[in-house]
Amino acid sequence: MKFHHRVEINAPLAPLSDKLTTAQVWMGLVMRVLDPVPFVLDLEACTLLEQGERSVRRRLRFSAVEIEDEVFFEPPWRIRYVTRAQPGLPSATLIMTIEEPDSDQLAVRFDYDTGEQSSATGIEDFYDSFRKSAYLEADIDTIGRLRVLAREGRLTPPH
Repeated sequence: MKFHHRVEINAPLAPLSDKLTTAQVWMGLVMRVLDPVPFVLDLEACTLLEQGERSVRRRLRFSAVEIEDEVFFEPPWRIRYVTRAQPGLPSATLIMTIEEPDSDQLAVRFDYDTGEQSSATGIEDFYDSFRKSAYLEADIDTIGRLRVLAREGRLTPPH
């Protein structure tokens, strides 16, 4: 199943929202990779297995389930998560892309490929719709967490 959505950060029609810079959003999305526990519901632990300049390999623990993934950085606009196929789980990808169509707008586009085929049955369509909604809510929460980190001064680039 492939799907995407966009979460607005800075928008002309929302002038009262805290404005974030592209650099702050990038720093926050990198934080989400290196320390995902505060960002991901039900994630108990994350172990960094390998860390390079442009990629990280991690082990994520959700209760009794462990998942390994690799995350690739394409600064300052894109982060790509790749989960390799594991017993009971197909390979999957998530690409987060910072979009800045003009100086007043900033958003993150989330592109998902769950590695599963969409089916035409009613109950599976219902579950797919539910899953898409859950992912959207989680991504809105991620942007909300970035706003909190920015207010706390934790997304200020080093000088």
